[in-house]
Amino acid sequence: MIASSRFLAWLVLPVIAFCSFNALAETAEGAPKALHLLDYIGADYPATVEAGKIIDESEYREQQEFLKVLQGLIADLPAKPERAELEQGVSNLGAAIAARKDGADVARQARQLGAKLAVTYEVSQAPVITPDPTRGAPLYAQQCSVCHGDAGAGDGPAGVGMTPPPANLRDAVRLDRLSLYAIYNTLGMGVEGTDMPAFADQLDDRQRWDLATYIASFSADPAAAKSGKTYNIADLARQTPAEVQAAEGPQAAATFRAQRAQPPQVKRGPGQLLDYTAATLDKSIAAYRAGDHDQAYDLSVAAYLEGFELVESSLDNVDANVRKDTEKSLMAYRQSLQDGLPVAQAEQRLEAAKAKLKESAGLLGSDGLSWSLSYISGLLILLREGLEAILVLAAILAFLRNTGQQSAVRSVNIGWGLALLAGLATWAVAAYVIDVSGAQRELLEGATALFASVMVLWLGVWMHDRRHAAAWQDYIKSSLVSGGGRFGFAILAFFSVYRELFEVILFYETLWLQAGAAGHNAVMAGGVTALVLLIGLAWVILRGSAKLPLALFFGINAGLLCALSVVFAGHGVKALQEAGIFGTRPVPFFDFDWLGIHADAYSLSAQAVAIIAIIVLYSRSRMAEKRRVQVS
Repeated sequence: MIASSRFLAWLVLPVIAFCSFNALAETAEGAPKALHLLDYIGADYPATVEAGKIIDESEYREQQEFLKVLQGLIADLPAKPERAELEQGVSNLGAAIAARKDGADVARQARQLGAKLAVTYEVSQAPVITPDPTRGAPLYAQQCSVCHGDAGAGDGPAGVGMTPPPANLRDAVRLDRLSLYAIYNTLGMGVEGTDMPAFADQLDDRQRWDLATYIASFSADPAAAKSGKTYNIADLARQTPAEVQAAEGPQAAATFRAQRAQPPQVKRGPGQLLDYTAATLDKSIAAYRAGDHDQAYDLSVAAYLEGFELVESSLDNVDANVRKDTEKSLMAYRQSLQDGLPVAQAEQRLEAAKAKLKESAGLLGSDGLSWSLSYISGLLILLREGLEAILVLAAILAFLRNTGQQSAVRSVNIGWGLALLAGLATWAVAAYVIDVSGAQRELLEGATALFASVMVLWLGVWMHDRRHAAAWQDYIKSSLVSGGGRFGFAILAFFSVYRELFEVILFYETLWLQAGAAGHNAVMAGGVTALVLLIGLAWVILRGSAKLPLALFFGINAGLLCALSVVFAGHGVKALQEAGIFGTRPVPFFDFDWLGIHADAYSLSAQAVAIIAIIVLYSRSRMAEKRRVQVS
């Protein structure tokens, strides 16, 4: 459909192209909304009529109102040969409701009509990435339990007095008439005329699918999942337990309920993650055509953070240039949305980005990582991220030991030890307590990097000021003995290690899933190798620095830390850009990721500010030193 819209845009006059874009926007909006209403009618009508008599008058009237809205949605969809058949199907459904037909018959009609609508207007009803109910559980606690209750029985404190009351999510009969997609769709769109809100702006695609599976678990028996038959994720998303029971029997329905509540987790290989990125970008451009620029931008950020970013590290180890080019093309598309460029230009950038994604997928493969790539990735992730922390810690520990300040050494050790605990706690909280989105990860990483940049700059200048023995002895008497300096060192050690550990945990978690069971040993072997190398590097740095004269040692470490300040500044701004906090401005410059140098005006400006700060502070230090020499 996207290709055909570009074809029309080039062939016809601008006004015709504009109309075609509007039609596509209606497709994106109208078809899912129509499906949502059909699912709602199919699930709720059976309880309103029994033996030709209306049981619930208000619910019956609501069904008729939804039917009128449905007729309007179908009529407004882009013209296709099948649309007349869909319109006739809606008329037949309305006649059945007006005649108070049996609930099972009406539900079946609604489901069949929905299936035809989805095929005609190419509405995807299955998730790209297998949903995970363990990620959905904290989302339910945060967003749903206040109305639906902790156990889903519709007895939450905020639901008291609501008309109609919150749905009982433990009602197995009603849940059996809803597909997983219907639950997901309801979460995104809400239910008009009720207090059920739309969560599309608060929860992204993956989160809504995760939450849908958790809600499905309220009516499932986990033990029934252990069966000889395994349903694929497309069937689990599209079909209902009632349909499975009618076709295969009660035992199969029980298995289906259990598996849709806990979908069999397939390996999240690079292909699956890149498919997620491409699919989310398609939704982004559809929203942009519809005039919803904010939603389009948010989707472009999610496409990067929840898909491509998770394979960046592996792709770097295969072809770093392809990784850089793909990342730049994704950022260029995102910037076109932020700048409000014409749709045609945004589409051109999107096509360029998708071509790069395809190239990346070809390099990585779709089924997972090879043993050698898993090993190399496990090695380089820890080595790359650990080296920066080692340099900072080794510099601090070396000069404290050289000057006999063992009490301050203990403070530094406490600082990085607490960072290890904080990193593990962050991983546990993100995995089991709350759902940390990609944007939140990048925001935390960016803020921590910028803070670390300021801290190591302070320490570098501080070392330079005290590179002479007299100045060092004065500092020992005035600060370290009182404990204030020890606290500052401990804080710096904490943030230097925590920032790197946060990235290591994120990358290893993703690498572990991509490598699969066959590659786990390779990942661990790579990590152990990197750990041995880092320990060796730390020993060499500490041993070598112990033999240097105090002034030279302080000078070298001061220069190293100031350089790291510039590196951290570049990394911090890039992380905030990836989180979508602000845009990108590519400039003709070279890239060097290890030094935090990126060909972007914002990132380079932050590093320029850090360099200017270094020049100003060192000039101030030099002037103060001259005055001290003149006085003496």
